Amino acid sequence: MKQQAITRPRRWLALGVLVLAVLLVALDATVLGLATPFLSEDLKPSGTQLLWIGDAYSFVLAGLLVSMGSLGDRIGRKRILLIGATAFGAISVLNAYANSAELMIVARALLGVAGATLMPATLALIRNLFHDPRERSVAIGIWGAAASAGMAIGPIVGGVLLENFWWGSVFLINLPVMAVLVVVGARLLPESRNPEPGPWDLASVVLSMVGMIGIVYAIKEFAAHGFDWIPLAAGLVGAGALYGFVRRQRRLPVPLLDLRLFRSRGFSSAVLADLLTILGLSGLIFFLSQFLQLVQERRPIEAGLAELPAAIGSIVAGLLAGQVARRFSVRAVVAGGLAAIGLALAALTTISQDTGYPLLGAALLVVGAGAGFSFTVTADVILAAVPKEEAGAASAVSETAYELGAALGIAFLGSIVTGVYRDFTGPAGTPEGAHESLGGAVEAAAQLPPEAAAQLLDAARESFAHGVSIAAGVGAAVLLTTAVVAWFLLRGQRLSSER
Repeated sequence: MKQQAITRPRRWLALGVLVLAVLLVALDATVLGLATPFLSEDLKPSGTQLLWIGDAYSFVLAGLLVSMGSLGDRIGRKRILLIGATAFGAISVLNAYANSAELMIVARALLGVAGATLMPATLALIRNLFHDPRERSVAIGIWGAAASAGMAIGPIVGGVLLENFWWGSVFLINLPVMAVLVVVGARLLPESRNPEPGPWDLASVVLSMVGMIGIVYAIKEFAAHGFDWIPLAAGLVGAGALYGFVRRQRRLPVPLLDLRLFRSRGFSSAVLADLLTILGLSGLIFFLSQFLQLVQERRPIEAGLAELPAAIGSIVAGLLAGQVARRFSVRAVVAGGLAAIGLALAALTTISQDTGYPLLGAALLVVGAGAGFSFTVTADVILAAVPKEEAGAASAVSETAYELGAALGIAFLGSIVTGVYRDFTGPAGTPEGAHESLGGAVEAAAQLPPEAAAQLLDAARESFAHGVSIAAGVGAAVLLTTAVVAWFLLRGQRLSSER
C-alpha cells in the first residue's frame, strides 16, 4: 500500500502531535512517584504491593512492546497510536479512582497495555516522516527533549494538583493531552505501514508476553525475598517461553520480530546500553520523590521543582546530541554521557537526611545531561540500522529495553532500598506496618505519643536515606561499567547523517 506523502511544514506539525504522545507517557511515569506517599496513606499498600504499583505498568509494557510495534507495522502506526491514546486516557480514569492497592495494580497493568502502543508508534512515524538523515536526527532530539519536558512538567503540575486535590487527580491530567493528540493527530499524521507485513502471529505474542513477565517477576521476587519455588517456576516458564519465541521467529516466513536486526552491532550495542542505563537509574528515580517528601519533608510542589535540573539537563543535551556526536563520535557521546551519570550517582552515595540541595541539584543536572546525550544518540543509531518498513518493530525493541531496564531497576535497586529500610530499629511499640514502607512509618507515627513518634520517624528516615545511598552506589557501578562497554561496542558507529 502506498504511504501518504507529507509536505515539509506539515512534517514538523505532525512531529508536534507525536511529542504530545511522549509527554503523555512521561507525565504518567513522573507523577506516580510524587503521588506515592499520598497513595500509600489512602490505599495502605504493603511494601511489596507498593513495588508492584510502581512496576506493574513497566512489566506489562515490556511484555507487549514488541507485539504492539509489530502490529503497528501491519495495521498502521497512526491507527494504533490513536487507538492506544484513547485507551490510555480511559484507563487513566480507572487509575485515578482505584480504591484498593489490588485494583491500583490491575489499573497500572492495563495502562501498560495501552502504553505499549504509544512509544514504538511515535519513533516509527518519525522514521517514516523524516527521510533526510539530518532532519531525522533533529526530530529524534526533539522527541527525546519532549520526554524530558514531560519529566519536568510532571512533578510541577503534579505538585500543584497534590496540594489542592486528591492523589487521583495526577492521572486525570492525561485526559486533555490525550484529547488533543487524538483530535489533531487524526488530521495531521500520515498513515504508514509495512507494505508486505505478513500475518500477526498470536502464538508469538503470547510467548513474548509470558516470557518477559515470567523472567522479570522471578528477578523481582528473588531480589525482594530470596529464593522461593514459585518465582523459580515463573522464571523457568518465562525462559522457556522466550526460547520458544526465538525458535518460532526463526521458522516463520514473516516473523513478529526479525531477529536479523540483532546482527547489526550498532543496533544491539545501543539496545544493550539503553537497558543497562535505565536499570542503573530507575530504582533511584523511583524513590527520589519519596526521599524529598518524606525524608526531607518538602511539599509536593517543592519536590517537583527540586527534580527540575534533571529535565533541564536532558532537554538541552538532547537537542545538542546530534551535533556533538558529529563533531566527536557516537561512542564518545554515549560513553561520556553514561560515565557522567555514573559519577553523579557516585556522589549521591553520601546522601542523608541533612543533604543540602546544591549536591542534589548538581547531581540531577549531570544525570539529566548524560541521559539526554546517550539516549538521543542511541535512538538515532537504532532507527538508522533498520529499513523503514520495520521501524515499528525496531522502535519496540528499543522501548522494550528501556522498560525492561526500568522494571528490573525498580525490582533490584528498589528491593535494596526496601530491604535496608526494614531493618531500622524503632521505639518500643512500633507497629509492624511502619517497617513495610516509609509512608507506613509516617502514618504509624501519627498514632504514637510525640516523643515516640519523633524517634520512629528519625530512625525510619535515616534507614530509608541509607538504602537510597546504597542503591545509588550500585547504580553508579552499573553505569560506569556500561560506559566502558559502550566505548568498545560502539566503535566505528556513526549517525545516519554521516553515512
